[in-house]
Amino acid sequence: MAKIVLLGAGSSIFCKNVLGDCLLTPSLADAEIALCDIDGEKLAQSERLIRRLNEKLGTKATVTASTDRRAVLKNADYVINTISVGAYDPYIIADFEIPQKYGLEQTVADTLGVGGLFRGLRTIPVMLEIARDMEELCPDAWLLNYTNPMAIVTGAVQQSSGIKCVGLCHSVQVCAKELLEGLGMSTEGVTWRIGGINHQAWLLELKRNGADIYPEVREAALARTDSHNDMVRYQIMKVFGYYVTESSSHGSEYLPYYHKFRYPELKEIYHLPTNGYKNWGRGKAEYWQEIENMIEDDSLTHVRSREYASYILDSMETNTPYEIAGNVLNTNGLISNLPRKACVEVPCLVNANGIQPISFGSLPEQCAAVNRTNINMQLLSIEAALTGKREHIYHAALLDPHTSAELSIDDTIAMCDELIELNRPFIHPDFFR
Repeated sequence: MAKIVLLGAGSSIFCKNVLGDCLLTPSLADAEIALCDIDGEKLAQSERLIRRLNEKLGTKATVTASTDRRAVLKNADYVINTISVGAYDPYIIADFEIPQKYGLEQTVADTLGVGGLFRGLRTIPVMLEIARDMEELCPDAWLLNYTNPMAIVTGAVQQSSGIKCVGLCHSVQVCAKELLEGLGMSTEGVTWRIGGINHQAWLLELKRNGADIYPEVREAALARTDSHNDMVRYQIMKVFGYYVTESSSHGSEYLPYYHKFRYPELKEIYHLPTNGYKNWGRGKAEYWQEIENMIEDDSLTHVRSREYASYILDSMETNTPYEIAGNVLNTNGLISNLPRKACVEVPCLVNANGIQPISFGSLPEQCAAVNRTNINMQLLSIEAALTGKREHIYHAALLDPHTSAELSIDDTIAMCDELIELNRPFIHPDFFR
């Protein structure tokens, strides 16, 4: 019987998706499930939801909950991490509003850019505490990280700890589907090959029943003249040759081309909403009420989602081979023309031996070059968090492609100083010496 720990369980909908998937998986249906969150009220709500789902599905899992992380980690086999560090108000709001004051707009601000940088600086110290706890209490467990900023957080753990860790996202699973369905093309018999970095991995091959359909897809994309919500990815495919995994709205903030003070009309032309997480927070009351309604609903059920976690755990428990896209260190040159310290997103084989990354080879040089502009910022964010050197925060922001395209050096440093002071309760104390 596997012990599955979910950290950050107060995020009830994601908790239901990931653990509901596990309950629907025969090898995991009788697992010991331990929920943990620092918010006792939200934790209790998630516990009631998972207990109720366990009952309605007729599965035999054991469900417990605690605000004591060390208590739940003891003897864990799998640790699924979904934590968010820093309250919506003022920290997530500030991730948007302080950069906006300097003329820098963001769409989601959770993975790259200034928002991703400071979310990473808040999160890495907690992630390193989790890693140290796991080294002591469950040294053989796998850490499956869903928390953003993916490459920054996962890379910091992988650089600093010996625990087994992989970063998981779902953008790879839906990439080819989104491209083909947007063009009115069938996904039947389609296979693909994707590699790069999280939220900016490249769809390098696209085949149907073994035949290359990329030329047909590119031609159809070029012929599309309507205004739609995926125009950034179409333009990147036209200019750089390949489609990328992350949505146009989110992916636009990984690039220096779309959020421009001099060209405000680009936001309308490319359908780029800003202030994503900031606006989401306004609907939180409705979100929590929706969960309460779900718990009370006699028809409560679950359909297995596209999230990788349950498939990974099942593969390890049953020794059934399964392939995922995992975020892992590039130490062995998995992608040969990206830095060895980068956290890359590549195909990985899963079985009872764990998660084994597959050597990917090289990316087209222009694709690797785009990735490297993001990797520079990611590695410097990790360096800042691990060393406590304030100058590396400046370096990370100054080398972020979006920020550096919009702000001067002086404004970038001033903006960082404001955010550093605001985030004092969470970030490395040496930043203030």
